[in-house]
Amino acid sequence: MTGVTSFGPPDVLIVDDEPQVREVVATYLEREGFSVRSAADGREALAEIAMKRPDALVLDLMLPEVNGLEVLRKLRAGGDEVPVIVLSARGTEPDRVAGLELGADDYVAKPASPREIAARVRAVLRRSRTTGPRTLSFGSVEVDVGSRQVTKAGEQVELRPKEFDLLVRLASTPGEVMSRQDLLRDVWGSSSEWQDPGTVTVHVRRLRRAIENDPANPDFIVTVYGIGYRFDGD
Repeated sequence: MTGVTSFGPPDVLIVDDEPQVREVVATYLEREGFSVRSAADGREALAEIAMKRPDALVLDLMLPEVNGLEVLRKLRAGGDEVPVIVLSARGTEPDRVAGLELGADDYVAKPASPREIAARVRAVLRRSRTTGPRTLSFGSVEVDVGSRQVTKAGEQVELRPKEFDLLVRLASTPGEVMSRQDLLRDVWGSSSEWQDPGTVTVHVRRLRRAIENDPANPDFIVTVYGIGYRFDGD
């Protein structure tokens, strides 16, 4: 993915003909900070995608009107690389292979917990947003991910390697609330069993001093008390 990343909660389209599945998954994803839309069949899904391309797609295979494999085929034939998680009761190996060969990024067999689906969505978004050169822009700050350069109002900002990685992780999913444990896992490849979550707190403090106009009242890296942090970008 290239270009300037637009900010706002990641937009996820859930496509499933079971109302309860759509409702349960949507409720959980919204609680996790995602913006969620839903469609009950393949034709409706294609119309939603044409109207506004989602950041990720959770796609059932067994759909009325146009089935999930056909939706996936049409997307990839048109060159759309939107991350797709196939969600289906058809959990046999041929079905998994068919979905993956058509370009699905992940495959989850039903029944699956909303928590697992949310984790898979976060994972495919991370992969898609770290593919190829790109620029993250917010306020007067520009982050060139490929060259690992940060500028603020045109001036170079010096960051330590983990500070840069933490900034990219937060800024890549604006609106998503991340716990310190989440950030330890994603940025340090560690856990609170092996590393003090205070490590995250220290790095956030340094980042705020580097990029915020008023570190004591941050515009971008916002504390969500009792949970962790959320990135707000304009």
